[in-house]
Amino acid sequence: MELGGEYRITAPRAAVWAALNDATVLARAIPGCDSLEPCGDDSFEAVVTARVGPVKARFKGRVRLTDKVPPESYSINGKGQGGVAGFASGGADVTLTEDDGVTLLGYRVRAEVGGKLAQLGGRLIDATAKKMADDFFREFAAIVAPPEAPPTTAEAAPAEEKALPPIVWVPALLTVVAGLLYFFGIRP
Repeated sequence: MELGGEYRITAPRAAVWAALNDATVLARAIPGCDSLEPCGDDSFEAVVTARVGPVKARFKGRVRLTDKVPPESYSINGKGQGGVAGFASGGADVTLTEDDGVTLLGYRVRAEVGGKLAQLGGRLIDATAKKMADDFFREFAAIVAPPEAPPTTAEAAPAEEKALPPIVWVPALLTVVAGLLYFFGIRP
């Protein structure tokens, strides 16, 4: 599997670089991260709980940062075991470029899975990986560049008028979840 993208983070490149090398920040941003501990220079031991379709597993593994060019780029390589769910291994190349006070964070990920995870199919694994990447970068950006203060009441636009009421989206959400459970053969 290969995945790539670019995110704009409203923070200076030096701040983004520092956060990408901070275990505390990374642990807060990684979806399902139970722990992330430094274990030597540029290495971390991680425990992450992830769900891919009907398979939920707790992965334990090690990640190492290589080819560091502060504050421009590095590579991440690692592997983890998820017990009977299988294994995951791979790496990512991360680049940071400045663009008028905003940092463009580019990434290219390559990964391999085995065991039960490999039996789920490429599209489901790709979709889950994309969602996890989006969740990570959204949370990471919020930590590194917190949103500005909300506008005062006089400046606030009536955005709530456009939101769907719960009476509409709750049944729709339940229908989607029930359909997914049925599709994967998980019946009550």
